[in-house]
Amino acid sequence: MSNAATKEPPHYSGHRDRLRERFLKGGAEALADYELLELILFMAIPRRDVKPLAKELLARFGGFSGVMNASPRELTAVKGLSETSVAALKAVTASAHYLMRHEIMKRPVLNSWNRLIDFCQATMAHENREHFRILFLNKKNELIADEIQQSGTVDHTPAYPREIMKRALELGATALILVHNHPSGDPTPSQADVDMTRAVIEAGKPFAIVIHDHIVVSRNGYSSFKTMGLM
Repeated sequence: MSNAATKEPPHYSGHRDRLRERFLKGGAEALADYELLELILFMAIPRRDVKPLAKELLARFGGFSGVMNASPRELTAVKGLSETSVAALKAVTASAHYLMRHEIMKRPVLNSWNRLIDFCQATMAHENREHFRILFLNKKNELIADEIQQSGTVDHTPAYPREIMKRALELGATALILVHNHPSGDPTPSQADVDMTRAVIEAGKPFAIVIHDHIVVSRNGYSSFKTMGLM
């Protein structure tokens, strides 16, 4: 009998089978964070015990969300992660964002507020640069478009009221929700944020375009201008 025939399966083989079984029966809630990360890495790294790597990633990026939202450049800097592994992680993240966006598109946004906040935080809270996003709504307050208008530095993103209104008119939008992120982790609006929001509100008045809210998201939470009485 050849050595190949008598070779025992690697020690992690049974572990993988058990993890898959627990996941299929109980979903993500049945697994610890490092185990869920292992499950994703299995697909890209079939011939290695990935538990140490999963735990290292969680420690390095501050948790599961941090890992999944890390940039490809940050991930490829981790020893043991190949481009294939990074692509697997980013594909899972992109798929989750796509599904969340699909859940709120063409629906009355004001009736799905929690889903909207979850989507904004998932897609923007862990970004290292500020991005200014606009959610365009129709007369029924249904989301008809979701666009990043500008991207800036770690603490500033320019916003141009005229360009915002031009795009809103092109899309036939009658209301907007403004969203931007604070990479610092503090979602408190700055005075510049307040001034910019008021400028956008004024720019919309001649066209009867209403600004429903301006949301600031960060990895530590979010702020709503409407809730805070800033508009």
